[in-house]
Amino acid sequence: MTNIAIVGFGEAGSILAQELASAHRVTVWDSKLLTDSRQALHDKAQQTGVRAATSLADALTDASLVFSAVTAANALTLAQQAAPLLQSRQTFLDLNSVAPNTKRAAAEIIESVGAHYIDVAVMAPVPPKRLSTPLLLGGATAERCTEQLNALGFNARFRSTEVGEASAIKMCRSVMIKGLEALTTECLSAARQYGVEQAVLDSLHASFPSLGWDDAFPHYLISRVAEHGKRRAEEMQEVVKTLNDVDVPAAMSQATVATQQGLVDALAQRDMQYAELTPFVWQQTLDKIYAKP
Repeated sequence: MTNIAIVGFGEAGSILAQELASAHRVTVWDSKLLTDSRQALHDKAQQTGVRAATSLADALTDASLVFSAVTAANALTLAQQAAPLLQSRQTFLDLNSVAPNTKRAAAEIIESVGAHYIDVAVMAPVPPKRLSTPLLLGGATAERCTEQLNALGFNARFRSTEVGEASAIKMCRSVMIKGLEALTTECLSAARQYGVEQAVLDSLHASFPSLGWDDAFPHYLISRVAEHGKRRAEEMQEVVKTLNDVDVPAAMSQATVATQQGLVDALAQRDMQYAELTPFVWQQTLDKIYAKP
């Protein structure tokens, strides 16, 4: 049995906790445990079969593996907070979608106290594959850690002994994946307003028949923005940083930030929560957003 700490009890952290709890001792920590949401998180932890820690220090005590699954904006801050609490025998796995240089900065902080740092690139949405979601690992001890994770049931692959390479792959991929979500949102928002959405979808399906433009694909893409747009906008800010760090213009990625955040803001202005929109139908959601007052 392995002692595991998961910091960040959101979508990804919750799934990992639930998957690992049956065979390992799992403790979770989330800054929301210090807010009015604490009772809901304690209930969620109990239902998941894990222990909710009383503090970050409590969560990290005796954990051999520490998974960081917070938001992109908080990834480096967590590394700074965790470092003084870590021992040399512990491994800090940074699952956050941030720029390679952000990962390198975090690695320097964690390794300065003698702990091991692993750059983890999560290469697909954690649901629906859950523990089988493909991971790329980088870092000085990443090869050994890859074997350890796979023994726990993960789908991990060693990429490099260098921190940042795995994340570079993830960030460059996000230019396309999250950009496609944003493009679809913008394209079909306009097409719906003009009443030509079916013709547009028929044309897209004719050009790319394997993607499912005539079925669930547009619902899925726009739903990801509606549900996770704030987090994705933060991640795309890190993509912009990734591109800027190597002097590549980031015009498309900057626009993706605006579109991802824009849909979330539009829902908020209408006092709509994603939970109220399920099962998600993109036409109905956009109709509510663009309804005339």
